[in-house]
Amino acid sequence: MDTSTILQLYDQQERQQGSHSLYRREVTPDVVRHICTLPERLHFIIYSNLTAVSADRVIQEQIAYFQTIGGFGLEWKVYDHDQPPDLKERLIAHGFQPGEAEGLLVLDMEEAPPIYWKPVTADVRRVTTIEQARDIVAIQEQVWDDDFGWLEAQLSEFMAEPDFWSIYLACVDDKPVCAAWASFPPGSQFAGLWGGATLAAYRGRGMYTALVNTRAQEARQRGYRFLTIDATDMSRAILEKRGFRFLTSTYPYTWKPSLL
Repeated sequence: MDTSTILQLYDQQERQQGSHSLYRREVTPDVVRHICTLPERLHFIIYSNLTAVSADRVIQEQIAYFQTIGGFGLEWKVYDHDQPPDLKERLIAHGFQPGEAEGLLVLDMEEAPPIYWKPVTADVRRVTTIEQARDIVAIQEQVWDDDFGWLEAQLSEFMAEPDFWSIYLACVDDKPVCAAWASFPPGSQFAGLWGGATLAAYRGRGMYTALVNTRAQEARQRGYRFLTIDATDMSRAILEKRGFRFLTSTYPYTWKPSLL
């Protein structure tokens, strides 16, 4: 399947129709927004149907709406093909702060290299306890040098929804060194890969690859056709060598009440 067709499917199934654990989905004529139930996480807008004429009005309407419901703030996720072409500049003009661009990559599992389906020999463990969730928080904080205290509560909620989420740790000599999780949204052909991070001292030893393969095998067993990931430069090169294809670039724009 060509990437333009896959991107159209992704827009429909994931951006327009997709549901997300821990979020309430709301659809308006102009945007699809998701309201988070956790107070320390951002609400988000993942799809918009805007024109040069309507964009500024709709952006301001969303700010006003999120001011009324409260919460930590709003992330508006922009994709390269979103309209109007200057949407990113308009968001900045309304007080949104740009984040780091990522590449949306996809693996069509009907065309995936055979290496994905070989047995995983690394010590990969499914996360089922709060102690393991804390190990993941520690890995994320070391890798990204940032505060991930909020992640423990989120992972705890994920563990309560095993039909939607699977969380994994890879260990070396019983030490947790790599963590990642996967989402399995209902009514979609796309399983999502999230959170991949490996301690610096253990990179190059196949831990990240083991977690990708583990999640790919689970996704195929569950009947999903595609794997997607928002990839940083750190992981994009690895994934493209292993059959993932680039679909488009994505850009997070964040508005918080404190920024006003």
